[in-house]
Amino acid sequence: MRGTKHVKGFFDDSKIKGWSKYWKGMPEFIQHNEMPQSSIIMHFRNVDDRRHFLELIGESPDIRPRGLWYPRMVRTKLSKHPTSKITVKSNKYPIYIVSKGRWESRVTSRELEALGIPYRIVVEPLEYDKYASVIAPEKIIVLPFSNLGQGSIPARNWIWEHALSEGAARHWILDDNIQGFYKFGNNKKVKIIDENPFILIEKFVDRYTNIALAGMQYEFFIPRRDARPPYLLNTRIYSCTLIKNDIPYRWRGKYNEDTDLSIRVLKDKWVTVLFNVVLAKKITTMTMKGGNTDELYKEDGRLLMAKSLRDQHPDVVRVSRKWGRWQHHVDYRRFKHNKPILKEE
Repeated sequence: MRGTKHVKGFFDDSKIKGWSKYWKGMPEFIQHNEMPQSSIIMHFRNVDDRRHFLELIGESPDIRPRGLWYPRMVRTKLSKHPTSKITVKSNKYPIYIVSKGRWESRVTSRELEALGIPYRIVVEPLEYDKYASVIAPEKIIVLPFSNLGQGSIPARNWIWEHALSEGAARHWILDDNIQGFYKFGNNKKVKIIDENPFILIEKFVDRYTNIALAGMQYEFFIPRRDARPPYLLNTRIYSCTLIKNDIPYRWRGKYNEDTDLSIRVLKDKWVTVLFNVVLAKKITTMTMKGGNTDELYKEDGRLLMAKSLRDQHPDVVRVSRKWGRWQHHVDYRRFKHNKPILKEE
């Protein structure tokens, strides 16, 4: 067997101090570093040796785990949606889902329906009948165009103007592949089944004058045993985004529009807030049909996406190949001095 030294998570305790300065008046947040102090890679000469070892530490001899805790770490059971209809408190700002080719799955729509949260789904004219067969027509907004070949950008900008026309100070725009929302803290991730996860974020951002974008971190990026703050300042906001409607920007380009928008607002000294205390569970890109899967990601799409962002922001973006595919990397450290400005009471 071979011992391995534990490497602290990226957000260990020494790197997250200071978040409480902006968290005053928000719900209590406690999160400890429960990552392993050390790990051992075990090698077994045969099946009987492995079974004998598992019995010695109190595990079933028939399991084939990738890893184990000793003593055994009890996993938190995830909550399930109640069978009866629930009603939660409504959020302040309108929620839009931008969707294409996903009337059958309608993942985000189903989740908001289960939580009893009002929303509107924005679709192209040719797909209205298909969406209206499974979603109440009053929840559907039809775009005045179809198939422009620019991904979701035209729809996103149209939604922005629609929110402004209704007098909203901010609006939510959600991807159509979010299959759940989670609360994070006390070293647990618990699925939200009977409350509105958007309200906490709205409460936080409304206390400040210069938060341009806010949103939820992806659930799969947050290990429940690692020490994390309830939020991160000045990084990319994606997939589940709350936008300040009067900022002087719009979505642009064809690729990585969320990262591009985040970088542009940060360069102009605005603040972005990515929340860990509430998380969005997003289905992995390219694993669902519909959306931008065929239009943007086929062939060399990922490389084109990465290069496009680098061309837009060569001062903070580089391109590399990692995990068998092309990736972009953004240096957000230059924006660390962007600070939230509290509204005058």
